[in-house]
Amino acid sequence: MTANKSNNIKRTIFEYALLTGGCFIFSLAAVLLIEPYGFAPGGTYGLSMVFHHLWGWSTEVSALCMDIPLLIIGTLVLGSKFGIKTLACTFLIPGFMWLLHHTYGFDSLIEPEVSKQIAEQGLTGIDAIQKFDHQLLAAIFGGILYGIGLGMIFRSRATSGGSDIISMIINKYIHISMGTAVIIVDGLITLTTVIAFGDWKLPMYSWLIIILESKIIDMVIEGQSVKTMMIISSNMEPIKEHILNTMGRGATLIPAKGMYKGEQKDIIYTTLTRREMMNLRYKIGEIDPKAFINVMDSSEIIGNGFKGFKE
Repeated sequence: MTANKSNNIKRTIFEYALLTGGCFIFSLAAVLLIEPYGFAPGGTYGLSMVFHHLWGWSTEVSALCMDIPLLIIGTLVLGSKFGIKTLACTFLIPGFMWLLHHTYGFDSLIEPEVSKQIAEQGLTGIDAIQKFDHQLLAAIFGGILYGIGLGMIFRSRATSGGSDIISMIINKYIHISMGTAVIIVDGLITLTTVIAFGDWKLPMYSWLIIILESKIIDMVIEGQSVKTMMIISSNMEPIKEHILNTMGRGATLIPAKGMYKGEQKDIIYTTLTRREMMNLRYKIGEIDPKAFINVMDSSEIIGNGFKGFKE
């Protein structure tokens, strides 16, 4: 009982550390790479960045003013499923953004000299945004950092609130998938940059950020890439020996029957990391060059040798 309690405390500390780190990295990306360029990659923060460039409003204050009512509405409509971590995230991100704005400022990390020219000339809105030369670089690294931050938040079993709650409400009442609901909400928010600034390049860069962040989120949540292999060979024994004894991995032998000749065959079914898969593929090539191998991506593997159920 004491050991379980100790493990629970350690897991809780780890999750909150992950949540705090994720909120800070998200804030870094927002302040240093996303906000200066006028991108709006979905969410209440994307909309708040449009307000910032249009009217000079504080991004973090605008987002907080939207997130708190959405959290209340979400709790009333969907029930208290968000928990203390989502509440913490609602305040941590604007807190970190405020801290960064008051210590670092509003300059682009990539082009600080351009930011200073914009400030000296008193430019705002699209006039300020169009001064920058490295929008693509900012979008790429902004999307990567956004994805790392959000992935850490999701791994801590929290959500970032905001537009996620709108997507959940749409999902409940219109009965479309959560993924589709998120795309609709974020897509509409991204298009506000065209309405606000009349520049189609901005939503295009924002869509690039959304695509990159979604890929990075998957990588952070799922960890190392995992592959499932199905192997058919006329020389099974050395392959089985290599998997079990040399690699120290498990495998399942599945009896099968070939449809063309009706021959009885065995299929080896095994799950490996990408590196292990590459090593085994070359080894099979040495043992039986005529072997048949089917390699599949596995989005999540739970069990001995991989992720535990508690993770």
